[in-house]
Parts: sequence; C-alpha cells; structure tokens
Amino acid sequence: MSAVKRLGAQIFVYGLATVLPRALSFLLLPLYTTVFKEASGYGEYIFIYSWIALFNVLLTYGMETSFFRFFHDKNLDQDNVVSTGLWSLVLSSLTFWAVASLFNDQLALMVGIRPEFVQKTVLILVLDALVVVPFALLRAQEKPMRYAAIKSLNILVNVAFNIYFLLFSHEQFLGREIDAIFLANIIASALTLVWFVPAYARHRLVFDVVIWKKMLRYGLPIMIAGFAFVVNEVFDKILLTRLDSARSAGIYGACYKLSVFMTLFATAFRMGVEPFFFRQSTAENKEVQYAQVTYYFVVLGSILFLSVVVFLHPLAELFIRDVAYLEGLQVVPWVLMGALFLGVYHNLSVWYKLKDKTHIGAIISVIGAAVTLLMNVLLIPKVGYIASAWATFMAYLTMMCLSFFWGRKVYYIPYRVLPMLGYLSVSALFAYFTLSQFETIWTAKLILLLVFISFVIVREYKDLKSFLIPKKHASD
Repeated sequence: MSAVKRLGAQIFVYGLATVLPRALSFLLLPLYTTVFKEASGYGEYIFIYSWIALFNVLLTYGMETSFFRFFHDKNLDQDNVVSTGLWSLVLSSLTFWAVASLFNDQLALMVGIRPEFVQKTVLILVLDALVVVPFALLRAQEKPMRYAAIKSLNILVNVAFNIYFLLFSHEQFLGREIDAIFLANIIASALTLVWFVPAYARHRLVFDVVIWKKMLRYGLPIMIAGFAFVVNEVFDKILLTRLDSARSAGIYGACYKLSVFMTLFATAFRMGVEPFFFRQSTAENKEVQYAQVTYYFVVLGSILFLSVVVFLHPLAELFIRDVAYLEGLQVVPWVLMGALFLGVYHNLSVWYKLKDKTHIGAIISVIGAAVTLLMNVLLIPKVGYIASAWATFMAYLTMMCLSFFWGRKVYYIPYRVLPMLGYLSVSALFAYFTLSQFETIWTAKLILLLVFISFVIVREYKDLKSFLIPKKHASD
C-alpha cells in the first residue's frame, strides 16, 4: 500500500502539472469561439492541429516509453541511454525539417493544409520533439515539481501570447487568427527548449548504436500504437472536414473539448503510473498493486464522468461563448465515457509493456483505429458529427476489452472486475437519467450525484481511511 500511496502523491503532482496548464489552455476555448466569427474558421484550426498531433507521434517514434524501459535497465549505462535518446531525436527532427522544407507544396497538398502554414507547423513539431527526452528524464528521476513548473511555464506563455495577439493586437491579426495561434505556440515551445539546453549540455555526445537499436525495436511498435491512438483522437475532425464540412468539425471540436476533464485526469494518472509500473516490476506483490491502481482509477473516473454530465450545460455556457456551437453537446457523454475507457486501457496495458510485447499494443491500437475510421466513413454522411462521438466510444471500448481478455491469458492480474463494472454501470445509468429525465431539474441531478458519491465513500471507506489517516507506530 505504501508504494500505491507514493504513486498517489506523484499522480497528484502530475495532475497539477497536466490539469492546471491545460486548464489555462482550455480557457482559450471561449476566446477562439469568439474571435472565429464562423465555426468553419475554428474548424480549420482544429483540422491543422489534428495533423500536428498525428505527426508528433511519427517524430517521436515511441522514444518516450522506450526511454523509461531502458533507463531502468540495470545492465545499461543510464547516461548513455539519455544521450542516445536525445541525439536520436535531434537527428531525426532536423532531417524531417530539411525534407519538409524541400517539399513544402507537396506536403501541403497531401495533408490539405494551406502552404503558408506548413513551415510553421513543421517548426512546432520539431521544437516539441526536441524536449521529449528531457521531460521523460524528469519523470524517470521522480522530479514531478520541476516537470510541473516547466509545463506550466510553457502553457502560461502560450496562453498569454494568444490573449495578447487575439485581443490586444486583434486588428493586426484580423482574418489571420491561425497565424496568431501559431506564433504564440512557437514562442512557448522555443522557450521550453531553451530551458532544457543545460540538459543537452550535461550529457556528453554519445550515440550508442546498440542501445539505439534496442530502443528503436521497443519503440517502433509503441509508435504504431501511438499513431493509431492519435487516429482515434483526431482523425474524426479531419474526416468531418472532408466528408461533411469545416463547420461540423468546428462544432464537434468545440464540444469535444468539454471532455478535457476526463482526458486530463486520465493523462495525469498515466504519467504517474507508467514509471510506477516499471519500478514495481520486481516487487513481490506487484500484480496486486497493479490491480489496485486500476480499481482506483475506475472509481475516481466514474465520479468524474457523472459530475461532468451533471454540470454539462453550465460548463458549456461558460467555455463556449457562441451559442451556435451548443447544438453539438450531445456528443459529450459519448466522448467522455470513451476517454474513461481509454484511461482503463492504459492501466491494463502494463502486461504487454512489462513482457516487452509492445507489438501487441500496436495491434490493439490499430484495431481501435480501424473501428474509428470505419464508423466515421460509414456514418458521417448519414448522421453527421454524432457518428464521430459514437466511433470514439466504440473504439476505446474495443481496445479496453481486447487488452483485458488478451492480458488474462499472458500475464494474469487479479483485477476486481465486478466492482469496477458496477461503478461504471451505475455512473452511466445515473448520467442517462440526468440527461433524459432531469435535464432542467437541478435538485434531482444533484441528488443523483450526491447519492453516487456517498455510495462510493461508504463502500471504499476502509481504503480511504488508510490513505488519508497515517497508521500510528507501536511506540506512539
């Protein structure tokens, strides 16, 4: 339990590092839905940043997770692992920049981005790739506070320049809002890289080919899985633009962002859990601890899901200023539950990472991406953007189930399946009544939420007590 407690503390700090900065970034949603006079303008922004997310995965090619795997390998020199990871990404990023510069127009035609935006997109991608290993090193060395400080600085700078360019220099960027967003992003990313220059200087220029091959073999399946995962996350916006309209992509993208609360929770949890899984890989009771971690995630995720659904309309009115976007709120519960399933999947994925079978993760993610693509292509022309929400839900449900049943055969972990299913089912049932029967009856909605939270507290009282109240020593 002590290891899980320490994990809880680290998840809290990583939560601050992830939630607070992204919460600030989330505050840009009202700004964007105000300055983009048409939903189609916001849709173009969503379209470009969807491609950035996809290329981010290709440019890092699984190096982050691979770094964790070999940084903790006692048979390898840690400095060599760090240096090899750093310089691998430097060389690949600069190569990508050179190739993209030579074929700017062809790349623009291929992805459907205006040529004048391509080089700015590439610059953001390169700057972000160069800080992957330095950020991973902070996590591996259990320095969450420093990690949080740098992440927060990045987002604060980004948000500040967005506000300055789009509000105080609005006339200068009138009709060029995407240029302003690009410029703010580039300034923030460049400042973050400058912060990490000492990290590059501290590590001698060593490129260990043997270590690099190991990292590449381990990381490439992670890259495939990551690419498939990002397809699940962002390709629906790309397909909506192509198969429906930029307006539909804008409405869907704005409402999709309201699922950020679950995404942030799951991301903070994953960032604390991933190093924890590898550290505990030699512990005697590791399987029990893995099961506990996943159980707590489902418990907390179920509360968060119901809470967001209960307060959905006030949240939407607070963050989405143009009422034209609010017609898409029906997508939020589907996307929110999908994000919860994805978080469970990340917790379940411990088995193939510890067994060095990352190709299985790639297979599962590709299947999830296939579900996303198939449902979007078939259903968008018939029902519009709600198809993308259903696809997100089904893709992550499929991935979660595949990982669970496949993992039970290869690496058994004693998950508390029935209680977890119980929490998910009750939370979903209460959410259904909230939306279908009590949408305008606040008293009923709050009672449902309080009943569910009370049920959790009563049922989990012993564990909550052990977490919150330290045990007394015999000498006390």
